[in-house]
Amino acid sequence: MDFLYIILGLVFLIFGGNWLLKAAVGLSLRLSIPKIVIGMTVVSFATSAPELIVSVKSALDGFPNLALGNVVGSNIANVALVLGITVTLSKIDVEKSFYKTDWPVMMIASGLFFYFLYNDSTIDSKEGIILFTFLIVFLVYLLKFQKQAVVDELPEDDEALSWVKTILFFVIGGVGLWIGSELLIKGAVNLATDFGVSERVIGVTVVSIGTSIPELAASIIAVLKKEKAISLGNLLGSNVFNILAVLGITAMITPIHLTDIELLNYDIFWMLGVSFLILPLVFFPKKLRLDWKDGFILLVLYGIFVFTTIQ
Repeated sequence: MDFLYIILGLVFLIFGGNWLLKAAVGLSLRLSIPKIVIGMTVVSFATSAPELIVSVKSALDGFPNLALGNVVGSNIANVALVLGITVTLSKIDVEKSFYKTDWPVMMIASGLFFYFLYNDSTIDSKEGIILFTFLIVFLVYLLKFQKQAVVDELPEDDEALSWVKTILFFVIGGVGLWIGSELLIKGAVNLATDFGVSERVIGVTVVSIGTSIPELAASIIAVLKKEKAISLGNLLGSNVFNILAVLGITAMITPIHLTDIELLNYDIFWMLGVSFLILPLVFFPKKLRLDWKDGFILLVLYGIFVFTTIQ
């Protein structure tokens, strides 16, 4: 039954996030908001909505390790699993903005997260405000200096929805995310209890993979449709958003107290490690390109991470 709760929860999260995205993009187009703004705000929010809903609800319900594990695990999954599968299917030519902006900001955000947690095993409201403020500064910078990189984030055939459809998608999407988070957390916590596994392990494996499915699905569909090259910045941006927005907003609502020290002693170093690894992989053996060999390395590392975590 717990597995059923988890599966149903993931289904609701995926469809809920998709409906919310449709509504948000439709509304933005109807209000003539530039695509550049849509790409960096609406799309980023929608793809990180499952992580946000799950983390906030987990923290409020008294499961902080599930909230933290979800973000740490999702960031590991985005880089090692999602990017690994994507570049195994199709090579990615990396833009210069990767090492000028995207990667440094991701590492700074990850470093801030590590420092706040290492300092007193808590991310409080003040630290949440700092994280969220950094996100705003980052978005303003991108909108001002990286316009061309952002414009192409959305397909050109998006259409403005009617007001009725927009409101309907917003309501259905929001309800879907809420129901999905309820089912997923219930199933995950029950599963952890039944098998004697910690919230943290469930969070960094099952829950994090589930909340990373929207990014994985979008990447694979783009490859299969042979659409324009997938930007590495998209996945790195998702990781930045997970830390600065998901953890920032969660901490502003309720302080996140770490109780499972393994997340700080083990999982977070995997997150920092795979995040850093992207830099040398982008330059070797071929400059500014990721291909199947890099994907294989990332997938092997993810397999090792999951295997060692559940032991």
